[in-house]
Amino acid sequence: MDYIYEGTVCSDLDTIKNFIDRTLNNLSDIITDRDIMFDIKIILNELIVNGALHGNQCMVSKCVSLKLEMLDNILTIEVADEGKGIDYDVCSYDPKDLKTWGRGLVLVNGLSDEFHVERNRVVSIKHIC
Repeated sequence: MDYIYEGTVCSDLDTIKNFIDRTLNNLSDIITDRDIMFDIKIILNELIVNGALHGNQCMVSKCVSLKLEMLDNILTIEVADEGKGIDYDVCSYDPKDLKTWGRGLVLVNGLSDEFHVERNRVVSIKHIC
């Protein structure tokens, strides 16, 4: 089943939680595998919260946008914030450094079949069997 969704949420953590819950509820109508839905929940949470915290600096006047597109059992998750963006290479993350940033994107990369960071836009692609 093909599916397209686009939405925005302000950079308020309570509002983001409700936004993610509604998005997951809508997706659960077309994706019935609980393990895949769990992965998607982590991906959405990490990307949207990171956009609000790090990209938008928790400024409620700035938004995080989400686009979901399911075509031929491939889910594309695209998240963008209003920040200046980052240069991020997932291979450069070393857990021994004990950094307080970067772990979320490493998680998303591990849960994604494809993962791309382009300044203030992140794309995660997940194959849905």
